[in-house]
Amino acid sequence: MNKLFRILSTREKALKINLDPSIYGSFAEIGAGQETAAQFFKVGGSSGTIAKTMSAYDMQFSDAIYGKSKRYVSQERLLMMLQHEFDLLKERLPDRVQSTKFFVFANTVESLNFKKTNQGHGWLGLRFQLAPEKPFNECIIHVLLHDTEANWQQQAMGILGVNLIYACYHIENPEELMQALQDNLSPGRLEIDYIQIKGPDFANLDNRLMALKLVRFGLTRATMFDADGTVLQPADALYKKHVLLLRGRYRPVTLVHMDMIKAAQENFVKEIQDESIVTFAELTLHNLSAEEGISDRDFLQRIDLLSSLGLKVMISDYQKYYMLADYISLLTRKKVRIVMGVDSLFKIFDESYYEELNGGLLESFGRLFKKNIKIMIYPAVKDGNIITCDDIKLPAQKQPLYNYLCQSNNLDKLTAINKDHLGIISDIVLQMIRDNKNGWQKYLPEKVAETIISKKLFDYSG
Repeated sequence: MNKLFRILSTREKALKINLDPSIYGSFAEIGAGQETAAQFFKVGGSSGTIAKTMSAYDMQFSDAIYGKSKRYVSQERLLMMLQHEFDLLKERLPDRVQSTKFFVFANTVESLNFKKTNQGHGWLGLRFQLAPEKPFNECIIHVLLHDTEANWQQQAMGILGVNLIYACYHIENPEELMQALQDNLSPGRLEIDYIQIKGPDFANLDNRLMALKLVRFGLTRATMFDADGTVLQPADALYKKHVLLLRGRYRPVTLVHMDMIKAAQENFVKEIQDESIVTFAELTLHNLSAEEGISDRDFLQRIDLLSSLGLKVMISDYQKYYMLADYISLLTRKKVRIVMGVDSLFKIFDESYYEELNGGLLESFGRLFKKNIKIMIYPAVKDGNIITCDDIKLPAQKQPLYNYLCQSNNLDKLTAINKDHLGIISDIVLQMIRDNKNGWQKYLPEKVAETIISKKLFDYSG
């Protein structure tokens, strides 16, 4: 039987930490993140908890203490802060090592500027021991701040900081720990789009699964993984980068997916020449909730397959293309290219797809076709004929809009394609795998086929 429980207030959480004589540590807050230590001072009893508070607000002064990093508000800077302050604790309090669970809380934060032309965000971290003399654990998060006033954002950071410290010491289940980070914060005030928990007490934790659950629990709209499976913070991964993305279910990854990416890359390279491109595959969490019997582990398996092909992976809950375009355009001002098949192109012209928008189809196109975003169209096969974007015929009232998009170069036609792959359909291949029919391997990249066989993915039983 589930027990009813009350979420502790921020003051109650801070006081409970202060009254635990075994917990002792330092606070280092730079930039706009000056509020967490204040929460512990205000409730009383802080002399038993706080060894030191630090606010190296000036960038030059902060560099002199922690060393230089490429960006002031970054994970790199946060890790330097945690390392420096934790080393100082052990060095200056050697007589407490055997009886104390040391911690260091640090953050580096950018709140709204005076003209409100930036996105408030910050990195927070806690390095902590769950028992004296044990190796430390570490919990790192990145947060996007959505309040419309700088002082509200700073207040939210103070509450979040208390939640982080309390959760790390009092909640054993990592998923519950993650959900507790938004205690006492109204929905929509902030978004946690990166989390990494590591250390001896979390040795078996899969941080990819934690990142996926950030999206599933509504703590963020998107998360990202590097080609080696490492969890990435999307804004850092795409910062000042050209972006090429392909949306799909990838159940499984087929040769046509890879040909779409290859053809799009060839087009894009001609356009930007020597500049680098971040290419990634995007899956929408909507597919996960819509497909029966699909688990979080199934999504992680798809991530593994895509990663084995050298691709970064994004998982989002942006069901509509215009929503995805809105999001990506916040992360980079460089050029963005979205690869889309002919069938998907027909879908984005379907007005029933935009019932939630007052401006309907036109509003969605205004948000999708931004100055830095274009759609690359991959052909399809119908009744044995190849259908390209030149062959698209829409209802009479929509055809002029389509023609305008073509003439204004918002749509790019992909031509460097492998025609032998056009007839590959993922759903048919998936059924062949399940039914153990011969020949399904020829429709997939070799590494993907080998992994499906060795790990018995997608109900393969051969």
